[in-house]
Amino acid sequence: MKKNFYRASLFLLIGSLSLSSCVVSKKKYEDLMARKNALELDKSDLEQQKSTLEQQKSALETEKAQLEQERAELERQKAEYQQSLQQALKEGKALGETLNMNKSQIDKLNADLKAREQRLAELQRILDEKDKAVNALRSKVSNALLGFNDKDLTVNIRNGKVYVSLAEQLLFNSGSTKVDPKGVEALKKLATVLKEQQDVNVVVEGHTDDVPIARGTVGMQDNWDLSVLRATEITRILTQAGVQPDRVTPSGRSLYVPLDNAKTKEARQKNRRTEIILTPKLDELFQILESA
Repeated sequence: MKKNFYRASLFLLIGSLSLSSCVVSKKKYEDLMARKNALELDKSDLEQQKSTLEQQKSALETEKAQLEQERAELERQKAEYQQSLQQALKEGKALGETLNMNKSQIDKLNADLKAREQRLAELQRILDEKDKAVNALRSKVSNALLGFNDKDLTVNIRNGKVYVSLAEQLLFNSGSTKVDPKGVEALKKLATVLKEQQDVNVVVEGHTDDVPIARGTVGMQDNWDLSVLRATEITRILTQAGVQPDRVTPSGRSLYVPLDNAKTKEARQKNRRTEIILTPKLDELFQILESA
C-alpha cells in the first residue's frame, strides 16, 4: 500500500509538473503571437510607406525632367534673344549709316531731277514755239499760193517741217531744167514769204520717176543730173527773188524717194516733183540737248 501511495504521489507530481509546463508555454506563445502580429503591422505600414515614397520619388523625377526641359528651352530662348539683340544693334547702326548715305544720295538725285525738269520744261517751251512757228509758216505759204491748183501744188507739215510740193507739170517740161512762167510765178510768191522768215532754212529737193532720160540729153548722164539741175534752177529763182543764198540748199534725189512704187503712168507723174522743205532753225533746241 505504501508502494501504491508512492506511485500515486509520483503520478501526481508528474501531472503537476506537466500542467505547469503547459501553462508557461501557452503564455509565452501568446506573447510571441502578439509580437508577431505587431511586427506584421509594422511591416505592412513600412511597405505602404515605401510604396508611397516610391510614388513620390517617381513624381519628383518626372517633375525634375520637366523642369530640366523648361530650363533648356529658357536657355535656348535666352541665347536667341541675345543673338537677335546683337543683330538688331548691328543692323540699327548699319541702318543709321545707310539712312545717312541714302539721304545724301536722295538729295543729289532730287537736285539732278530738278535740273532735268527745268531743262525739259525749257525744251518743251522751245518745241511749242517751233510748232507754233511752223503752223504760222504753213498758213502764210498756203495763203501766198492760194491761186494754184491742188494737183500742182500742196503745202503740208511733216516731222515739224513745212513741205511745199510742186508737180513737174507746174514747173518743167519733160526732161527740161528750165522753169515754166507759171512755175516762176509760184516760186516768186513763195520767196516773198521766205524773205520775211529769217529763221527758216530752205532745202530744194528734185525728184524724178524711174524712166531713164533720153540718150544724148545735153549736160546730163542720168536722172541724178536731172534732179540736181532742176533743184539748182529753182534755188536760183528763189535767191534772185530775195531769199538769202546761205539759207537755201539744192539737192537731187533722182528716182530713189518715190511717192508711189507702182509702174503706172499716174504713179510716175506723181513721183516727178520738186519738194521745197522749210525748216525753222533749232539752235536753242540743240544747245539744250548738248547741255543735257
